[in-house]
Amino acid sequence: MKTIAVTDPDDPRIEHFRDVQERDIVGRGGFIAEGKVVIDHLLASPRFAATSLLVARSRIAGVQERFAEFPQLGQQIPVYVAEQAVMDRIAGFAIHRGVLAHGQRLSEQAPLELGDGPILVAAGISNHDNMGSLFRNAAAFGVSAVLLDDTSCDPLYRKALRVSVGTVLSVPFFRAGNVRDIFDILSNAGFQCVALSPGGTVHLDEWQPADRVAVFFGSEGQGLPQYLLQSIDTLTIAMAPGLDSLNVSAAASITLHHIYTSKRP
Repeated sequence: MKTIAVTDPDDPRIEHFRDVQERDIVGRGGFIAEGKVVIDHLLASPRFAATSLLVARSRIAGVQERFAEFPQLGQQIPVYVAEQAVMDRIAGFAIHRGVLAHGQRLSEQAPLELGDGPILVAAGISNHDNMGSLFRNAAAFGVSAVLLDDTSCDPLYRKALRVSVGTVLSVPFFRAGNVRDIFDILSNAGFQCVALSPGGTVHLDEWQPADRVAVFFGSEGQGLPQYLLQSIDTLTIAMAPGLDSLNVSAAASITLHHIYTSKRP
């Protein structure tokens, strides 16, 4: 794999990687993928493309071996190599994984595709760790698409991507308006819509999901809007006394696992 040496942190060729904290990459175009596992998903994605890589010199041997199946690296996609100290100065923090990629969408958001698997709806999810975990759960349990309301954070933030172990780049996701819009879209498409709530009226272990099902998850503070909770079936997860709720990603993993196992042959 052909590489390009970078010795100056101010080299204009690596502008995309400069100061890549989440607040700094917004508005600059594209996104940053961190770590070999995440970059695996980026290189294999039909919806996103890598534009360049920045690798610590001490990690280049492992990267070459890992990415040998992607001949475009070093050819159409430049691979920059820097000493660790230079790389850290470029990025603005210590890059422990030693490899970054800049990626971009191949096109504007595609038309909404719901597929036949379960749909996960993320409403008001503003924490990047939770967003990444939701996508990892979605990938593990066969979710066909994630729908985001217009108040949820961007799954393409570096931290959300890292927590998702790259599954943000493999599970289709769509911005679909506010919660009411999403509910209308899914209901009209014939989906059974349910929501997780501490005050749910149906115990999860007694619930049988329909063939096409969409599950709404809200933020841990505000939760889902009351008008939605009054319009659809609400599920609750049995737990020991003393707590009334779980972290949203934990609740999603339990719920999606229930759906997944109920549909297995």
